Amino acid sequence: MVGEASGLALLAAFYPAGLLVVAIYLGTPRPRQTGLLFVFGALGASLVMAVAVYAILKSGHIDLPKERHTRYGLRLGLGVLMIAGCLLLARRKPKPKAGKASAQRKFGGLMGRLLTNPGPATAFVMGFVLFFFSLTFIAAIQVVATARAGTAATALAFALVVVLYAGCAWLPYLCYLIYPEGTTRRLRVFNSWLAAHGRALYLGGLGLAGVVVALDGVLGLAGLV
Repeated sequence: MVGEASGLALLAAFYPAGLLVVAIYLGTPRPRQTGLLFVFGALGASLVMAVAVYAILKSGHIDLPKERHTRYGLRLGLGVLMIAGCLLLARRKPKPKAGKASAQRKFGGLMGRLLTNPGPATAFVMGFVLFFFSLTFIAAIQVVATARAGTAATALAFALVVVLYAGCAWLPYLCYLIYPEGTTRRLRVFNSWLAAHGRALYLGGLGLAGVVVALDGVLGLAGLV
């Protein structure tokens, strides 16, 4: 249970937009404060979504043995949704590459406005908005919620997936605290590489997670797992 949930959380954690935003915040006049509030926002969103999904699934008692078909049917449905989302995003034409000066315009709407004048308060909101919803993360939480595991194992898996999902927010920030100049420089280089390859990697991760979850659902409905 822990391994499957952690693997899905790691796939959900690969979020090129999150890395772009944290690089912007670490380049502001108050990088430590701004970056920390972004991390808090990301972790807060992860925790709120995880608690909500866990509570909804537990209230349906689909972890009980008699609800086997409901449980694996949900997994199949999530997997199909993730694959469909991957295919729909793949059909959309990618936006023109934005330079550093126009990085804020890459997002548009509310998020673009939040990045126009980056500060601690807007960084928290940005972190919360960016990390509030992910089908892959929901799939990771449903693995935890539907497993017949003890309290300690469930609590460990729950905490692990919440922390892992927000990894692209807190990991660069932690590296910045240890090695500020080197981290900022490497983030710029990595984001330049992501500008060319991030979309394909994100879609690949979403599609892979969808196939894994859908296959688990099919095997469960067939009584093979």
